[in-house]
Amino acid sequence: MKYNFDKVIDRSNNYSAKYDELESKFGRKDLCSMWVADMDFESPKPVIDAIKARAEQGIFGYTSRTDSYYDAFTGWYKRRYDWDIKRELIANSPGVVTSLSVLMKEFTKAGDKIIVQTPVYYPFLNVVKDNGRQLVLNPLKNIDGDYVMDYEDLKKKIDNKVKYLILCNPHNPVGRVWTKKELIKLGNICIENNITVISDEIHGELVYGENKYTPFASISEEFRKNSIICLSATKTFNIAGLQDSFVVFPNKKTYEQFKGFLDILGIKRNNCFSLVAVETAFRHGEEWLKQLLEYLEGNCRFIIDYCKKNIPSIKPNKPQGTYLVWLDCRDLGLDDESLNDFMINKAKIALDEGRWFGEEGKGYTRINIACPRTTLEEGLTRIGKAVEEYL
Repeated sequence: MKYNFDKVIDRSNNYSAKYDELESKFGRKDLCSMWVADMDFESPKPVIDAIKARAEQGIFGYTSRTDSYYDAFTGWYKRRYDWDIKRELIANSPGVVTSLSVLMKEFTKAGDKIIVQTPVYYPFLNVVKDNGRQLVLNPLKNIDGDYVMDYEDLKKKIDNKVKYLILCNPHNPVGRVWTKKELIKLGNICIENNITVISDEIHGELVYGENKYTPFASISEEFRKNSIICLSATKTFNIAGLQDSFVVFPNKKTYEQFKGFLDILGIKRNNCFSLVAVETAFRHGEEWLKQLLEYLEGNCRFIIDYCKKNIPSIKPNKPQGTYLVWLDCRDLGLDDESLNDFMINKAKIALDEGRWFGEEGKGYTRINIACPRTTLEEGLTRIGKAVEEYL
């Protein structure tokens, strides 16, 4: 079927954090909401239909994960990436951030160092610090708006206290889809120094053009044994509110330790809707995803062209993946407090502050373009008008 991504959906009664939390987070309600990473699009029709059918059963008791559920997940990655995921090494958790926090608590100890590559999705920073571990920054190199890994800096930062590196593949917020060559170079450094890679690959399906997502653990058996991979259907198919994710472990021991901790917390079952939604998405969501990517790529072109013509002082990167665009606002000459105030109270738009993503995010902001083009145009028009008045 043909999906209509231009359809504007009223989310005022959607119990949406993206809209309902505007006042508590940004201080006002009258903002164009383009911050948190969920989409303003309906999920695939087969997913909606599967949830309706499940609801009509009328019984919502404790759930049991079926072989069919896991087969849909492993089949997706085998079909699309020729990656064989071992069923017995797949654990479940409510979300990737939950998984990262449990991994820090269960697999590290006080004094251990964890490497992250900033600017990066800010929960990476928080799960390390909030669990009392030492954060080691390996900033990406920004070469005229194109971000690359700094391998020499990484080597300098490594000592015998570094236990893990948290990788964002593809990268949020800069939109890089790491090449296989880049991942191999990173992975070899980690193997040589006994550093396990924890790879958040939640945006793996959201990749444009000739760029290709490479699951880190699929590169080689050696890489598989030295990595823990966090995956989910929720970002790809806009079902984050159903809270379901997968963690692929290198061996049975680490799998059992992780699963055991979640069992202690009583977090060992999906809700009844996430089971059918996730399985249906992996089995029947491919056509929707194909159309989504075409639309998002159009939004990418739109924002780049719009800023070039109308707001040249703000420079968006061209993402290779994700539906998040990294806006370079440094030419405005505003410090971070002033830039935040400018976007909220002058442009009246809610964005993720660049400084949340680390020191390298100062002077930047992140915009979510997974919305109808009219919404994107409205947000950019607000920014453009505010910039014109300011300059």
